[in-house]
Amino acid sequence: MSIIAWIVVGLIAGAIAKAIMPGNDPGGIIVTMIIGVVGAILGGFLGNMLFSTGLSGFSIQTILLAIVGALLLLFIYRMATRRTP
Repeated sequence: MSIIAWIVVGLIAGAIAKAIMPGNDPGGIIVTMIIGVVGAILGGFLGNMLFSTGLSGFSIQTILLAIVGALLLLFIYRMATRRTP
């Protein structure tokens, strides 16, 4: 996939992950985009390791792997930036 396709998949995955896991996140759309793109890469890596299939084009499987990666990364991000009272 080209870099533009990664960004598009990352934007979609980041937006869906943020909709699935709502809450206050510092950073706004830029952080969501970065989490989405890195989550897409993480999802592709995990998919390749677990199922021997990675991100190989624009398909439902690609979107699902990217969303799972973005959700995982968003969870880690929230745990790292969480404020304790």
